[in-house]
Amino acid sequence: MTDKSFAIEGMNCASCAAHVEKAAAKVEGITFASVNLATERLTISYDERKTSVNSVLDAVSRAGYKAIDDEKERRSAQPETERLRKRLIWSLIFTIPLLALTMSTMAGARLPAFISPEDSPLAFALLQFLLTTPVIITGRSFYLAGTKTLLRGNPGMDTLVAMGTAAAYLYSIYATVRITGGDGHSVHSLYYESAAAIITLITMGRYLEARSKSKAGNAIRKLLSLAPPLATVLRDGKEKTVPASKVQVDELVVIKPGERFPVDGKVTSGNTSADESMLTGESTPVEKSEGSEVTGGSINLNGSVVCRATRVGSATTLARIVKLMEEAQGSKAPIARLADKISGIFVPVVMVLALLAATGWLIGTGDFRLAFTVLISVLIIACPCALGLATPVAVMVGTGRGAQQGILIKSGEALETARKAKVVVLDKTGTVTTGIPIVTDIRPVREEDKDRLISVAASAESRSEHPVAKAVAEYAIVKGLPVTGPDRFTALPGYGVEASVNGTHILAGSKRLMDERKVEETTGADFAAEELAAQGKTIMFLAADGKCLGVIAVADTIRPESAGAVRELKAMGLEVMMITGDSLQTARHIAGQAGIGSVIAGVLPGDKAEEIRKIRNNGNSVIMVGDGINDAPALATADVGIAIGSGTDVAIEAADVVLIKNDLQDVVRTLRLSNSTIRNIKQNLFWAFFYNILGIPVAMGLLHLFGGPLLNPMIAAAAMSFSSVSVVWNALRLRNIKL
Repeated sequence: MTDKSFAIEGMNCASCAAHVEKAAAKVEGITFASVNLATERLTISYDERKTSVNSVLDAVSRAGYKAIDDEKERRSAQPETERLRKRLIWSLIFTIPLLALTMSTMAGARLPAFISPEDSPLAFALLQFLLTTPVIITGRSFYLAGTKTLLRGNPGMDTLVAMGTAAAYLYSIYATVRITGGDGHSVHSLYYESAAAIITLITMGRYLEARSKSKAGNAIRKLLSLAPPLATVLRDGKEKTVPASKVQVDELVVIKPGERFPVDGKVTSGNTSADESMLTGESTPVEKSEGSEVTGGSINLNGSVVCRATRVGSATTLARIVKLMEEAQGSKAPIARLADKISGIFVPVVMVLALLAATGWLIGTGDFRLAFTVLISVLIIACPCALGLATPVAVMVGTGRGAQQGILIKSGEALETARKAKVVVLDKTGTVTTGIPIVTDIRPVREEDKDRLISVAASAESRSEHPVAKAVAEYAIVKGLPVTGPDRFTALPGYGVEASVNGTHILAGSKRLMDERKVEETTGADFAAEELAAQGKTIMFLAADGKCLGVIAVADTIRPESAGAVRELKAMGLEVMMITGDSLQTARHIAGQAGIGSVIAGVLPGDKAEEIRKIRNNGNSVIMVGDGINDAPALATADVGIAIGSGTDVAIEAADVVLIKNDLQDVVRTLRLSNSTIRNIKQNLFWAFFYNILGIPVAMGLLHLFGGPLLNPMIAAAAMSFSSVSVVWNALRLRNIKL
């Protein structure tokens, strides 16, 4: 079997993706076909003996879309966003004055005589025609795509938009022609503004959607940018700079302070500490010495080391994370939009009913004008503008309300999916905890003053860039304790520091440092260290002139709102779990403080996505909340990914929801907003169809058949407009919901 992917042009909604996927799957020899709407790509697995790439290209083309085999030819998301932005601007330029013109007359305002509907009906109609036509031309893609999918028996939202606006526009032209013939009363049968407003609003929705989709590629591009383009290798005993992609397995690589590791490897000489936070999400640097493993993309902080390459190219941890993200995004089935599902039946039925009614009246009465009036009335009263507005308006208002609360929701799909969640998985560092190490315990071995212990430690560590040293220094500053710069300072990578402060020899660092320097009287400190280490805290021993003074514990602490947020999530019927790369002991300690019962600990970078996949395979809809780069694949794999705003750019780009305020309570608010918005959308859809179901029989002439009035297209348009207004009004209620 061969795997291959194609860029797809022309997709605008979930139904488009489904049509492409269905067309590809029908090709003989295709065993798997999946369309990722966000990245606009089709991925297939096929038997080369039974089919070819050209067969797939032809099948997609027959479905009404374009598949591109060469990635370089693919139209990027940014230009598409820019095109939609320009279309929206042009539409607004003409729609705003058009609405001002028509709405002023409806409000009873008196226009100048030369464009007044009473004094100059033709000028009034022609001015609307001139303002509407550029909008129709600007939105011509709706008509091209809508007609194409209709002819292929797969009507979608483009078909609905095209039919609704075309009915309003063409009937208005018909009314304008009647005005030209002297029927001034037809000036009241103009619906140009409806056509223009619908095109403008739908274009706005498409523009916002395109902006969201373009970010899917940004996340992967930012991941790839972490890998340095060049590497320094040892060849024939000399350092040589080569492209990182040319590094071979088992080759020796030199990494200097401040540089990123170009490949995964194992340290063969040197000591340093590495900042792996962009990969692991853990804020504390990891000490590296001979035999330690290093990860490509992480930063070498303070020592020059030589590493033997163990994984290069597509085998590196970073490359695997990129691949996991692509797979996770591709495996997400597009959420079926209710309007798209119903439109496949609704639009053809309305067309058939309109033609049947018009034909029946024409045969029965021979009155073409009557038959045409019925035809237009049915199409106008069934104009799907309310149906088209039901979801996007509610989503726009709902996401706007979320933004006011610091909750950025990237799509309506995220809103729809969040409410179905059964499990919430929280990353530990930076999500449940602050991600910033602080001093938590000070344990002197004798009757040593705690403040003096901190003061001595801060003085010795004042030149160190290590996060533990920074935590001690920050604690001393907050407490207002005296800090004296050392007379002599030596960093001991992997051990700690050695310094001289006012003539006193100071050692600060690990137990191993104390043992190697034969520091006396460490027994009391050892007991304290064991107790504190059992709580998942980082321990720093402190010694002066060869005698142990005590230990200082530093730890990442729980966010103040975490426990309350977990309680509320449980009260909503959700199972709450925590996932981390830390040890089980540390994880359980933090989870206990937050009130979380289920813990997944010791998860390696890149494996969080697999853990999320296991939970989903048990039939649970999952929300993943995280902030690190290693969270990005898990965020993409989950049904809804939520990124804490203080997290990495990659996690934020990969997520469906971003919490700007770094407040875990916003996860609860997101779920409340999701429930309220989807409830609002269902109400909107109900009202959108209620008017159609009630009005279509009347428009078909049911009342006229029994001697009653024939529905005037103007009344039909008024009913259609009222349905749209009621949908918008209902959606606007979301602005006042309490989160």
